[in-house]
Amino acid sequence: MSRTRNPWDNAVIERFFSTLTHELLDRERYGDPDRAQRSITEWIDDFYNAQRRHTALGNMSPIKYELACQMRKPRT
Repeated sequence: MSRTRNPWDNAVIERFFSTLTHELLDRERYGDPDRAQRSITEWIDDFYNAQRRHTALGNMSPIKYELACQMRKPRT
């Protein structure tokens, strides 16, 4: 939290960790920390950022959203 006793400052990251927990961690069991780290990294890189649609981004994945924004920017 960035401000004392203000949980709303942390809402975005709390939502991310809730999604990570419900969509990945609750469904898998890890025998060692290395396997857990690889699994989480793959989930973020290959699914969460590349495929998973986010309602806040107009039902686009973050990567598609960023590409669309770059295409709209005028070139200098």
